[in-house]
Amino acid sequence: MINQLTGRSICLLLIALVSARISAQSPPEPVREQLLNGLTILLWERSDANVLLKLRVHSGAAFDLAGKGGTMALLGDALFPDPATREYVAEQLGGRLEVSTSYDAIEVTISGKSSEFERMVEFLRGGLVSTQLTPENVAKLREARIKQLSDKQTASSEANQAIAARLFGAFPYGHPIGGTLESIARIERADLLLARERFLNADNATLVVSGGIDKARVMRTLRQLLGSWQKGDRMVPATFRPPNRADSRVLLLDRPSVATAEIRLAVRGLAQSDRDAFAASILARILRDRWQTSLPDLSSIFVQLEAHSLPGSFVLGASTPTASAAKAISSAQEIMRSLAGTGPTAGEVERARADLLTEMTSQTTKPEMIAELWLEADAYKLPGLNTQLNSVRSLSVGDIQRVAGKLFTNASLALVAVGDSARLKSSLGENVELRTDKANLKTAADPVLPTKKP
Repeated sequence: MINQLTGRSICLLLIALVSARISAQSPPEPVREQLLNGLTILLWERSDANVLLKLRVHSGAAFDLAGKGGTMALLGDALFPDPATREYVAEQLGGRLEVSTSYDAIEVTISGKSSEFERMVEFLRGGLVSTQLTPENVAKLREARIKQLSDKQTASSEANQAIAARLFGAFPYGHPIGGTLESIARIERADLLLARERFLNADNATLVVSGGIDKARVMRTLRQLLGSWQKGDRMVPATFRPPNRADSRVLLLDRPSVATAEIRLAVRGLAQSDRDAFAASILARILRDRWQTSLPDLSSIFVQLEAHSLPGSFVLGASTPTASAAKAISSAQEIMRSLAGTGPTAGEVERARADLLTEMTSQTTKPEMIAELWLEADAYKLPGLNTQLNSVRSLSVGDIQRVAGKLFTNASLALVAVGDSARLKSSLGENVELRTDKANLKTAADPVLPTKKP
């Protein structure tokens, strides 16, 4: 009897410890405020000598005009065009200033000493309210990005760009976020002025303020310095013409005399807000492990769901000896069919689930990652992290199989191989398309009409 009680007590103690650990890893909920111009503020007061500001403008490269990919990335560059600003933040404020652009957003991260909070907001004001889009600045920014794009592309990045273009064609996710040499050269100052007017508005943005600073000081400073940031006339919805089906042939991009090939397979994926996104993330881990086991000579292997505001892609990629490229592609296709037909094993689901839960909970240990989680939840209307964790825990083998069927059954599959085309073509057979002009990677089925402008 004593042994039974002792065993039961130990179990209860373990459950309590695990629950406490999960609770400790759960991020705090932010204090939500809003300025009169519509700017959303998410505030977290915590014990820290520094402060972090993370701003998200909820429009990104998906809104680039047709033929002018890289417009929004160039607008992001224009927020802080002078390198001296970044140097000042690093050397005088003890922090950093970064700007990044995705398909869905432009994000600004600025950190530094809490005592310099007002100075950091002044920098934000300068970039957002008084964006320097003079002809001279635009020319310099365009030249700098063209120089950056002129660097020789790796086989891996070439394959990544090609598979996106092959899968999406003229759809916004088919062009690189940063544009190409050709598209950047077409961008004019008027395009950036239009993008600023349409998207760089207070009611199209969310700002996280996190660190050792009190709410009263934060709100007073933000009202004073960002209260004059303009409010947009209207929100521009992300509505675009759906992409065509991908060309079923394997697209070959030639890199003569190389011993390895980069291969990519992709199908249309899910949106960030889709309730099946977590199941797809577990599916990706299972597929990756099966693919690696089936072909041990694969390297740099990845399988990932690239989710955006609209449905993105589900991509498989690896480096393989050229002689094994055909086998690697057929193996991946067979695994996709198997997961859709018979589903994964319970053990595979549990291992993948544990990996995903570890990744999710580890994000709660860093203030900047917590800020990113808040911004994503705000942008995509996601539930809190605890609700998301419980959703992952509740997924069954049947859920994973259902999502595999949803993604893979009768799917439009895009295939790309980058390597020695002569050797690849002999092993892949006749169902290939050899492409030497890397600038034109749209699907064969794309019409001549340009993509619908947002």
